[in-house]
Amino acid sequence: MSDPAAASVLRPDRTAVVVVDLQEKLLPAIANREAIVRNAVLLLRLADVLALPVLLTTQYSRGLGPTVPEVLAAVPGAAPLDKVSFGCFGNPEFLDRLKALDGRDQLVVAGIESHICVAQTVLGALERGYAVHVASDAVGSRSAENRAVGLGRMERAGALLSSTEMAIYELLGRSDAAAFKRMLPFLK
Repeated sequence: MSDPAAASVLRPDRTAVVVVDLQEKLLPAIANREAIVRNAVLLLRLADVLALPVLLTTQYSRGLGPTVPEVLAAVPGAAPLDKVSFGCFGNPEFLDRLKALDGRDQLVVAGIESHICVAQTVLGALERGYAVHVASDAVGSRSAENRAVGLGRMERAGALLSSTEMAIYELLGRSDAAAFKRMLPFLK
């Protein structure tokens, strides 16, 4: 039996990108951190090409530092929302910013840690009726086990596990469009 949510295609006019807590003091402990940052940056480049809204967050930036420079460089002018709740949906400013994105009911999520802030954000989004695509190669934890536990929990709750490339090509939709040509140099 097929899952209707899994059958729905990501649409640029319905999608926002959420990048959770890719911060300077957190990343050194994260397994496979280079790939996670690289893939998150690819999603942010796509957001720029397709004019998708982006929500960046930090977890207690005073203690854990700012968002890493590579991520900030991919979204010039973006101001990360600082939070103390682990899940983004526990932050009123995040809720306000997301609510202002009228018509955006699909979220592509990346960030750290898979089993804490990412999972709680995804669960909060699912509770509120969002279709959530987790770019599994753009999320991580300090251990592979916790990453896997987080991904499993999110999937069982109804999130769709995807990959960065899968989300990118789904949102681009065609190879003959200007957006594809703009993204192609980053995809090689």
